[in-house]
Amino acid sequence: MRVALLLPLLLLAACGQKVGLTPKQGRSLPVKPEAATATPTPDQLLSTDTQARPKRSDEQLTRSKKRDEDKFDLPPQA
Repeated sequence: MRVALLLPLLLLAACGQKVGLTPKQGRSLPVKPEAATATPTPDQLLSTDTQARPKRSDEQLTRSKKRDEDKFDLPPQA
């Protein structure tokens, strides 16, 4: 029973390959962006910049403040 469960997982893990990315036969990389000085490589195209993945801010509130009354926070009408 265990072998029947482990065999498909082992085969699935073995099918992944670590090979450099290249365009398909007869196709080329995307054109160079207008402001860029050179055409980006596949690795550069796959990496994210800081704006796309901002760092997490773990700043916690140091003191709480009482919220002002909200005149638009009305109960639902029945």
